[in-house]
Amino acid sequence: MHEFPVLHIGGLNIDLSTFLAIIVTFVIVLVTALVSVRNLSVTNPSKMQNFLEWVVEFVHNLIASTMPLKYAKAYISLGMTLIMFIFVANLLGLPFGIVTEHHHEFKLFGQTVLSEATIHELEAKGKHAEIAWWKSPTADVSVTFGLAVIVFVLTHILGLTRNTKHYLKHYFEPFWFFFPLNVIKEISKPLTLGLRLYANIFAGEVLIATILMAGGFGIPLLIGWQAFSIFVGAIQAFLFTILTMVYISQATVHEEH
Repeated sequence: MHEFPVLHIGGLNIDLSTFLAIIVTFVIVLVTALVSVRNLSVTNPSKMQNFLEWVVEFVHNLIASTMPLKYAKAYISLGMTLIMFIFVANLLGLPFGIVTEHHHEFKLFGQTVLSEATIHELEAKGKHAEIAWWKSPTADVSVTFGLAVIVFVLTHILGLTRNTKHYLKHYFEPFWFFFPLNVIKEISKPLTLGLRLYANIFAGEVLIATILMAGGFGIPLLIGWQAFSIFVGAIQAFLFTILTMVYISQATVHEEH
């Protein structure tokens, strides 16, 4: 396995490969959105405008499947942001990797990223000391759990502000002594949401790295797995988004209970 460039800033461990990939994901999604809404036309829509309209309709139908139609419109922007960001992030690690090999201590911004001790330890085992600078952001557990926490906080804020009485009441249903179980249920939601996304994308990238060890013999398998990974990336983006909408619906829509 490769080492990742980690900087220690203010008590935080910042993985530069993840940080770089997040920025690239943001730029890709932003540019796609800006190009899609440029020169909008009713009579002669561009291909990007047609793509945007398809995404809007898809996300709207997805949200409408989790809550009454009259509430769905308010969450289209959130749904589009989640599904596009996660889908792009899931695929960034597929096309290529950026790995550098080092034989001496490597420092970045005055901090040691790869120490001499680590290099000697790896070389003693017959391995190369390498730093990986590129991966899918969602292959990092801190990113997926960060997204899950955002969804968790947003869901409960919406529940408290838009459906206060019902939101508080559901913690004591069907009986008051179910309160601890209902709290555990709510806490488990972001855990499973973040872990599911991370595990699928991380496992896919580990398998790609394993296939690459086979050299030229692994190329057919690599092509097949990368094609399948696009499908997996789309499914995981869909699942994260629809589960987010289900949680919001449960917290804010009284008719659903």
